[in-house]
Order: sequence, then C-alpha cells, then structure tokens
Amino acid sequence: MTPIDDSSQLRDRIRALPDHELPRLFTDMPPPPRPARSRGLYAFLRRAFDIVVSTVALALFGLFLPLIALAIRIDSRGPVFYTQSRIGQNRRRHEHDTAGPERRKVIYPGRPFRIYKLRTMRIDAEKDGPQLAAAGDSRITRVGRLLRLSRIDEVPQFVNVLLGSMTLIGPRPERLCFVRQYERDIPDYCDRLAAQPGITGLAQVNNGYDEDLRSVRRKLMFDRFYIRKGGWKLDLRILISTVRVVLTGEGAR
Repeated sequence: MTPIDDSSQLRDRIRALPDHELPRLFTDMPPPPRPARSRGLYAFLRRAFDIVVSTVALALFGLFLPLIALAIRIDSRGPVFYTQSRIGQNRRRHEHDTAGPERRKVIYPGRPFRIYKLRTMRIDAEKDGPQLAAAGDSRITRVGRLLRLSRIDEVPQFVNVLLGSMTLIGPRPERLCFVRQYERDIPDYCDRLAAQPGITGLAQVNNGYDEDLRSVRRKLMFDRFYIRKGGWKLDLRILISTVRVVLTGEGAR
C-alpha cells in the first residue's frame, strides 16, 4: 500500500476496503511518536484558543441553562448534569487505590478524569451494565434526544477543557471498561491515548458514533492519523466539519 498523507485519502481507503482487509491499514500507520507539536508555540496557541472558545461557549450556555435544566427535570426524573469517569492522555500508566474495604491498586492505561455532560438518558439506563448508545435507543429521554441532536449535551465538557483534562480537538475519551475491551480486540488501540482527549476530532466528523468493533477500528485509524499528521490546517478542517455536523444533526443518537 502507498503511504497515507491526507485525511481524505484515509477516509477513501477505509471506505474502499472490505472488512477482512481493514486491518491492513495498520501496516501503513506505525505507532505514532510523541508529536513535536505538543511543545512550543503550537501548544501555547492551542491552549489559548481552548480557553477563549470554552469561556465564550460556557458564557452563552449559561444564558439558556435555566430553561434547559427545567426541561430536563420536567421530562424525566434525575439530575440535570451527568458525570462519568473517562480515560485521558497516557503520559504514563497510572495507579490508583480502589475505594471500599478491599483496597487494591488498579492500573489505568491513561489518566482517569470526570467528564461533564447534560443528562440525556433515564437514571436506570445502565441497570443491565455499560452499553453503547444505539440508533433509536429507548433509554434516551425525549428532551435528551433533542439535546443529542443539537449536541448541546456536550457543552458542559468545555469545563473539562478549562480544567485541562480535555482539549477542543483530539480523540474522544472512552470509559475504562470499553478501553479494556478494545485493547484486547484491537492491536495498538491505546495508541490513541498518546494525545489529549477532545470534544471533537477527526474520527468524530468522519465516523460518528461507535456501532461495532469495525467502527471502533475505523475511528482508531483516524485518531492515529491525527496524532501523526495533525496541525493548524487539519484543526481548522475539523472545526469546519464539526460545525457542519452540528448544523445538520448528522449521526446524532
């Protein structure tokens, strides 16, 4: 295979390959080195951009929050906000003590943090255990469906950006249970943890939500490409694509 130098080439290659040949793309993309852009001017300007955009977004969000909160509470029982533990950037493997009488060390593949969202599901949504959202998911409330369609449920994550646990553009952070599952089934899945997690990213605008293991593989390829090839030009393209996805409701669940 010829090297992949452009995100559109990667997208076309993924669409062209049948399922059984999809793993061949991994041979074109060796494990990414620590990107030089994580230091210097790019990192400084990127962080400044994160802070400015997040501050403006949260200020605007605050104007509408009382009405949104009221709609959520009227529509279903439970809190307005929802927090969940996610796995962030892997600067090194992390050890944490578990709570409870039988304390033990747990090794995390990346730095765990709490992500903030507006609640869009019933409070008993995971009574049968963790599961990915599916098209037409009955666990999603009526107001929650509108919030997901407009992506407003993701706005509280700008708090995570201000705190430094996330950035605007990067691989989406996953839950530990899914990270464990995917790293067993997909070679080099944890390569994506080399970058700080983001609210939007190349994988999100090209592949949407995870549906099955194949879609997770596709998203990993986009994430690895971004880690290796990303810069201001690609960031701008991702932001423009994100606006398109939000305005059209593409891939919402």
